[in-house]
This record gives sequence, structure tokens and C-alpha cells, in this order.
Amino acid sequence: MDFKVFGKEGAPTLMLIPGLGVSYEIFLPLIDLLKGQFRIIAVQVDGFTLGVQTQFTSIDDQAAQVIAHIQDQYDGHLDCAYGLSLGGKILSRVLERNEVIIDHAILDAAPLLPLPKWLVGPLRYYQCANVWTCYHWTGFWRWVFHSHYFDVLLDECRKVYPYGGGRSVLDGYKSVYTNKLESIHGADIHFWHGSLEAFVAKPQVEHLKKLYPDVQVEVFPKMNHGQLLVDHPEEVANRIRNMVQ
Repeated sequence: MDFKVFGKEGAPTLMLIPGLGVSYEIFLPLIDLLKGQFRIIAVQVDGFTLGVQTQFTSIDDQAAQVIAHIQDQYDGHLDCAYGLSLGGKILSRVLERNEVIIDHAILDAAPLLPLPKWLVGPLRYYQCANVWTCYHWTGFWRWVFHSHYFDVLLDECRKVYPYGGGRSVLDGYKSVYTNKLESIHGADIHFWHGSLEAFVAKPQVEHLKKLYPDVQVEVFPKMNHGQLLVDHPEEVANRIRNMVQ
């Protein structure tokens, strides 16, 4: 795991954790909007690093590395953290362990529940094919596999795939699909998702509300997985500014 640092030293701290199959560079438009007001730590998750060969380990290991970095570099405290998809899963595990303080946490479409065991294998291999074709195929296969994705996400998959390959995708999805959030701690926790992914997101929200009744849930109309960040980074930036003021 690697940590890229941007922005003003001494400013409020903001950690950004990307999703599976994409690098920290998916946050660059958001970073440009916030670097004048925040000290930003952008995480490179193992298996999805740029320019360095790494392999994904597990949700627990990635969370442990994040915790160790916060403790070592930021005295165990962040003003805000935002995790997208897999990044939200990692962030939820950080909050579950309750070993650092994060004043404001945003779980953007984070998968918090495991899937039935019989479905884990087939789905992770499908998703691996999904990501693999981002790097290798266009045209017909792109349409077949990626009709629900966006060009920015596809480009990100192409950039990062050579450094972790299919093994990181398979191991990443396996850890996501078999890991359940059991508890969560924090003063201000938000769960975001798009209305077009509500079928998947609603069970996560229901589970999170049982663990943390005060969670603030926001559903963005006509948005799909990761689309708010990709298409409207200025709105994400404004929401983060309003939280940390």
C-alpha cells in the first residue's frame, strides 16, 4: 500500500480510498478542487497500484495498513475519510476496529454484507472478466460486459490492470463478498449511493442502520455506481467542505 499526499500542510486531513480495479487517480479532479483547503492522503490499495507490481491481500490487511499509517503520520486522527466501493469497505473495517478517530466518514456504495457462498465464485470470475476486458477488449465485448460502466472507470481499469492483474481482482472480490461488517464506530457516518444501484445498496443501508441508527443516508437520483464522483466532483467537494467546517 502506498499513500500519495497533496494539499496544505497543517490543513484539515482528508483520506481518499479508491474502489476495486481503479487507482487513486480517479480522485484527481476532486483533489484539484480541495487541495487548497485540505491535507489530502490518497491511498493506493495493494493490487491496484500504478507503476508498481503488487497483489491484493485482504480487507483486514488493507484496513490495518490504513490504521497504521494514520497512527504513525497523523497521531491517530483524521478530520474526514471517503471510501468508494471497495474503498468504503476498507474504511468500514477501519471504523469497525475503532483504533483511530475519524470525525467524518463517507461510505460511497460500500458493500458491507457478504454474498451467499454459492454465488461468490461465479460472481468473482464474472467480475474478473469484466475488469480484464477493460484492458484487452473494445467494441462488442465492451458493450456486452460494460454497458453499466462509465468511460472514466473503464480507462482507470486499463491503467491499473497490468500491475495487479486478474489475481488481484479475484482476491479483492473474494474478500469483499465474504466479509461482513459486525460493528461500526464514529461521530458522523454517511452512506451514499445512486438510485440506479439501489437494488444492491438498500440491503447494505438496512444492515448499517441496525449497527448505527444515526447514519446519514443520501441517494443521488439517476446516478450509478461511482457516478457522482466521476461526473460531479464539485458536488462531492462541496459536501466534504460543508462537513469539515
